[in-house]
Amino acid sequence: MKYILVIGDGMSDYPIPELGNKTPLQAAVKPNMDAIAAKGRSGLIKNVPDECTPGSDVAICSVLGYDPRIYCTGRGALEVPARNINLGTDDTAYRCNIITEEYGAVVDYSAGHITTEEAIQLIAAVKKVYDKPGAVEFFPGLDYRHYLIMRNFSQPQQIHCSPPHDVTGQAISEVMPKAKAPEAENSAQLLRDMIEGSRSILCNQPVNIARKKAGKRMGNLIWPWGGGKKPSMPTLKDKFGIESAVISAVDLVKGLGAYAGMDIISVEGATGLSNTNYEGKADAAIKALETHDLVCVHVEAPDEAGHMRDYKLKVHTIEDLDRRLLGRILNGAKEPYAIAVLPDHPTPVKIGTHTRDPVPFMIATPDIESDGVNVFDEFSAEHGGFGLIEKDYLLPLLLSLGRS
Repeated sequence: MKYILVIGDGMSDYPIPELGNKTPLQAAVKPNMDAIAAKGRSGLIKNVPDECTPGSDVAICSVLGYDPRIYCTGRGALEVPARNINLGTDDTAYRCNIITEEYGAVVDYSAGHITTEEAIQLIAAVKKVYDKPGAVEFFPGLDYRHYLIMRNFSQPQQIHCSPPHDVTGQAISEVMPKAKAPEAENSAQLLRDMIEGSRSILCNQPVNIARKKAGKRMGNLIWPWGGGKKPSMPTLKDKFGIESAVISAVDLVKGLGAYAGMDIISVEGATGLSNTNYEGKADAAIKALETHDLVCVHVEAPDEAGHMRDYKLKVHTIEDLDRRLLGRILNGAKEPYAIAVLPDHPTPVKIGTHTRDPVPFMIATPDIESDGVNVFDEFSAEHGGFGLIEKDYLLPLLLSLGRS
């Protein structure tokens, strides 16, 4: 038996008036998702515990069968393996976004979805000023997502850093990193100083001058957040005895996959945005199934559309995921296989950030009995045979059904 896990990041949503009070999942034309629902069983699953922040790190940890309360040490630490950045036991890794500030407020967490080529130049300029090997180190990543490593700082939980996508529109001065304990004040002040100092470094960079002339948002500030230490995780091979692979454009999923012992498969043209290479991901998944028991395919595009509060784009990304990726996998994968499809968390267009609401999921196997639910969305899944799952994880459930 082979196993296919497809994650449409942030795909779940609330009813939207402009869509006739339907969610994007309800409004989208998605025959392949609906066919899986009709063949299999559906339900709702709560991937984000009440005591956890509703981020993709928490949600995807849960999906893969890891307790996020134990293993989600911080977003930065979970992502850096994807960039081959080594962390010592006392080092802290931060995600470091390139953002847009205007009139003293956070305007855009992604600097207008700045390109990787542009952002690398900006991070290099910041690195030239602030990098101190063995103490403070900057590393480039993908598009607006980059990394700041603070060596020999072992208490990241003592500093509160706001994710920039959660504070859009708020004053910079109100959401700066804040020390929770006196002994962390110097480190918090260092973060604040680098944020403030990055403004003068970045504003006159050729990349930003060109973006301004083109009417694009400038990447004029760095924003560290999600600080954490290296987790110690058992692999999926240790936990379940399976060989696994993951296909994603984003470092978080690749990094979690690396900690979980999954093979990381890169796909040319995979961007994490609506222009990602859906077909390339599908083809890579089909090929990976030849040598792996489990292949996890992650698509970031619906989440980005939710953050942008663009309901039309979100519907479009769901339809592309269904037609260009999921349909291609279903047509190309050799049976027998068990397949699960779900969002990791909702990213409602109305609020533009993540929530911890349960999300719809569905599983189909060669022998599973249909529960009579014929479409896949948030409200149909309420009537599915799995009901509401609050304390178990998706991957162990998928594996158990496939082996039964």
